[in-house]
Amino acid sequence: MDHLSNTVLVAGGAGFIGSHLCDRLIRDGYKVVCMDNLYTGSMSNIRHLLGDPRFRFVNHDVTAPVSIDGLDFIFNLACPASPVHYQKDAIYTTKTAVLGTLNMLELARVNGCPLLQSSTSEVYGDPDVHPQPESYHGNVNPVGIRSCYDEGKRCAESLCMDYNRQLGVAVKIVRIFNTYGTRMAMDDGRVVSNFITQALQGKDITVYGDGTQTRSFQYIDDLIEGIVRMADSSADFTGPVNIGNPEENTIKELARRIIRLTGSNSSIVQQPSLADDPHRRCPNISLAYKKLGGWHPTVNLDTGLEQTIEYFRCLKK
Repeated sequence: MDHLSNTVLVAGGAGFIGSHLCDRLIRDGYKVVCMDNLYTGSMSNIRHLLGDPRFRFVNHDVTAPVSIDGLDFIFNLACPASPVHYQKDAIYTTKTAVLGTLNMLELARVNGCPLLQSSTSEVYGDPDVHPQPESYHGNVNPVGIRSCYDEGKRCAESLCMDYNRQLGVAVKIVRIFNTYGTRMAMDDGRVVSNFITQALQGKDITVYGDGTQTRSFQYIDDLIEGIVRMADSSADFTGPVNIGNPEENTIKELARRIIRLTGSNSSIVQQPSLADDPHRRCPNISLAYKKLGGWHPTVNLDTGLEQTIEYFRCLKK
């Protein structure tokens, strides 16, 4: 991504992460083709961009091949990413992760351009190594309720590397850890959106399990900075690279923090653990720091949560 005249494709560009990436690319001077079938994405996330002559929306499902000429870079972010969404139609999720990536790789091959693949910390499954380095091969249940997403993304990484080795397509892979921020859907089932929605409604905060399981939460702005730096990294660096916040928080601590920040009177109630829910999840980001110009998260949890809470308050009005 060397020239401001470049045209980039963002597959999944109307989603939570994709729409923020479109914003950043437009601000940086690129022409952006945003492709989405609005399965989990929303036009409301990109409506403010529709009048920009450098922005074009294409309604298309990545599971079907597509022909777009003149692309200089492809970001593939197209896939349902929250458990509620990816378990809704597990077969479609696997098709999106695998066939969608295959179609985007073919598009990259035809255009002779690089592709950045949005992968996930879910490739590590329920890890028994902490924090997780990129060299860790994971502990994934291949037949569980989450496997449509976990194994779909693992297969997508394999396809990327095989297109690189066999066909010479330039690829880059980022493994995204828990991310939150504005434009999250209130009903996406992620823990941050669940807790904020329940707190703002004065309902009990639902914690699955005993609440001692940990996650590392990065704000959307930090993730987008990491993705852009990965796209701009040296051509010989394919990754995969972890993009996440190495600060672990227990789920119960997160619930208490959100209750405090919202000023809610909600109580915390426990429910049985979810199937295959990882007990710990935390990235080793030393490779990102080394290869991506010292990248590390800069938005602290309270600041990011305050902005996200305010966004959710506005949605309720």
